[in-house]
Amino acid sequence: MKKFVALALILGLAACGHKAQNEASEAADTIAADANATMAEAVKDTNAADNAIGAGEATVDNAADAARGKAGEALKDAGNEIED
Repeated sequence: MKKFVALALILGLAACGHKAQNEASEAADTIAADANATMAEAVKDTNAADNAIGAGEATVDNAADAARGKAGEALKDAGNEIED
């Protein structure tokens, strides 16, 4: 009888060990999936920020070009006024 109880305990512990291994494996898979999703979202956010910075640069460049054009016209007009 004692051998049967000991065998049952050993088998029970082995089964718990396997179940614990499965649960740990599932938890590791969940953590890895969460980390991958987080990194994918970070890449999307970084790309969006990069695109926004690029759009801002283009806007500043366009404004600078327009300002240069207006300043050039104003200087030309001033020169024409001096000649007249």
